[in-house]
Amino acid sequence: MRAVAAELRPVVMRLSRELRREARALGITGGQVTLLFLVKASPGLGVRELAARERISPAAMSGVARRLERAGLVARAPHPTDRRRHGLTLTDDGERVLRSVKSRRTAWLAARLQGLDPEEVEAVALAIAPLERLLEEPE
Repeated sequence: MRAVAAELRPVVMRLSRELRREARALGITGGQVTLLFLVKASPGLGVRELAARERISPAAMSGVARRLERAGLVARAPHPTDRRRHGLTLTDDGERVLRSVKSRRTAWLAARLQGLDPEEVEAVALAIAPLERLLEEPE
């Protein structure tokens, strides 16, 4: 297992780095893209909840949220029952940026997949489900 992990880790890290580059071409960092995806999936969540989901400090998440708010990509909305709290929602510009990031990343991956043999593409396709299971939280 350790040998597979040692070979897989640098490949996954490099792939992640390449996909982050596609977002940076749009003027947004990988961390900001992650926050936009989280807000899209769970509109109205507060900074603390988002920080917990990403396992980063609330202060760090608050900084990312502030930058995205200043850029007009997210908006803060009052919590429906607790006036002290605010949740984040995507703006139209935030939605547009997410669509652009997804499009660029998908195009980058598709172009690389075209350079593989059909058997290699099939092997990648078969690896997707097990890789997704790696990301699941242990019970």
